[in-house]
Amino acid sequence: MRRGEIWWVEFDERRPVVLLSGEGPSGFLAVQVVAPADTDISGLGVEVEVGVREGLPFDGVLRFVFPRPGLTPCTWLTTVGPEDLIERAGTVPAAKLSEIDDAVRASEQTAEWAPAATRITS
Repeated sequence: MRRGEIWWVEFDERRPVVLLSGEGPSGFLAVQVVAPADTDISGLGVEVEVGVREGLPFDGVLRFVFPRPGLTPCTWLTTVGPEDLIERAGTVPAAKLSEIDDAVRASEQTAEWAPAATRITS
């Protein structure tokens, strides 16, 4: 079980996650694979595509939402224990893992938000 691996986890239903860390005292930091947004989320967040190429039976995304003042964004980040990991589905390549790391960093920045804003300031 390593960073960058994709595993099936049982939440309310069986869902895939990408491990973002090695195992720590609380388990693994992971992000759920979700369906792509059906509207443009430019300025609100970023999606990193994962799917069939990485070993899943479907294409999806890892969604990272930019913080906005007065709003607690929905997050798909979670912590899972080794006992939660049901079956290994695949691995994201190094370039994709780097893209995921960039998205995580961007989602942790304080954003100057306007409906069409795409600039992040720290």
